[in-house]
Amino acid sequence: MKKLSARRRHPLAAVVVLLLALAATGGLYAAFAPAGKAQADETSQSLTIKEGQKLYSVGCASCHGTGGQGTSDGPSLVGVGAAAVDFQVGTGRMPASSSQMAQIPAKKPIYTQAQIDQLAAYVASLGAGPNVPTKEQYSKEGADIARGGELFRTNCAQCHNFTGKGGALTKGKYAPSLEDVAPKHIYEAMQTGPQNMPSFPDTTMTEKNKKDIIAYLNAVNSSETENPGGLELGGLGPVSEGLFAWIFGLGALIAVAVWVAARTAKAKKS
Repeated sequence: MKKLSARRRHPLAAVVVLLLALAATGGLYAAFAPAGKAQADETSQSLTIKEGQKLYSVGCASCHGTGGQGTSDGPSLVGVGAAAVDFQVGTGRMPASSSQMAQIPAKKPIYTQAQIDQLAAYVASLGAGPNVPTKEQYSKEGADIARGGELFRTNCAQCHNFTGKGGALTKGKYAPSLEDVAPKHIYEAMQTGPQNMPSFPDTTMTEKNKKDIIAYLNAVNSSETENPGGLELGGLGPVSEGLFAWIFGLGALIAVAVWVAARTAKAKKS
């Protein structure tokens, strides 16, 4: 008993007790801490990436390379981010039917949204890039439509026309119409700059600016929006308006001139 009492009074006894208490506390925390959910999320993300890699190997690797490094038929995908994949595949532009076209058009997607998410997760794992925007980022709630119109006319109208009807570019390229395009895809296009379009990252155009532009496009292309200017001639701007003026305006002038000449000739004969 004396020996046991001496051991208890040993200077290191308190340290040993403290270490044992800390070890027990750590063990209990590890046993009951909510690490299961985090581990499950990580496992789910890993499975998503693996499924995306399988889809990529079948549908994308022949042009973009087995590791996304790019080939002579397709650019590198390292660092393009999930947003670029969601846009290109979600609008049906990818997979492309040919890499030799001047511009790859939108078409019906061949992948489901779940498969697109898997592809996006795999490509995002190759290198950091823009993420797929949340609904809050492109929702029209809280957006300034007037400000969006100013931003669109300043940055986008040169190619897409002031109401987003699209327009021709050079060498067979064109700015596509923005009618019936999902707000998410418009946001992603601004983020990533697909094909001939420049990119507008948050450092150049803020999230709020993008949201305002999307709200403006939604307003001008809505079937409920009345056009105070009358007949819009397709909304294509000065090209269609100039053509209308030449064909109908000049045609009317020629018709009047012919009528006047015929009347004058008839009057001289009589």
